[in-house]
Amino acid sequence: MGEVYRLAEQKDAEQLLDITYRAYQLIRELGLHWPAANADLALVEDNISTNECYVLEVSGTIIATITLSKEEEVKKLSPLPFIKWFAVSPEYSNKGYGGKLLDWVEEHIILGQLGSPEVTLATAKKHPWLVEMYERRGYERFLELDPQNGDGIMYLLKKTLINKPHFIQRG
Repeated sequence: MGEVYRLAEQKDAEQLLDITYRAYQLIRELGLHWPAANADLALVEDNISTNECYVLEVSGTIIATITLSKEEEVKKLSPLPFIKWFAVSPEYSNKGYGGKLLDWVEEHIILGQLGSPEVTLATAKKHPWLVEMYERRGYERFLELDPQNGDGIMYLLKKTLINKPHFIQRG
């Protein structure tokens, strides 16, 4: 069995809770107040039903997840699609699977289905490597804010998708 990209279903909720909880250990250690970091089963189920939660399966096992938000978190800051709850099972981290899922969502969902040439996400300045990881992937900081919740400075980052070399202009 190869790699399968798909929408999460409610039957995946327990597995997604486990992956997300383990992947967000550093987020909790940093004291960041991200909903995904302390999610319970009900919140994961709500995320699946309210948003578009995508997963990457390898040989039938979910190893990564990312959510395209349908909520209003950043609509007052940016009208662009917003992705959140990005997590890779720790035993599969640093093997490129998270990047493959992010690329797939950017190309097939954000650009392909929604037709949006740009996408946004948010991360914390105090995270030791997330800002740099997203910048290496082509995201650029365009807004800095302090939510006054103890997280400190948060960055809203944006990526332009139409400059990808494999993009084909539709006319």
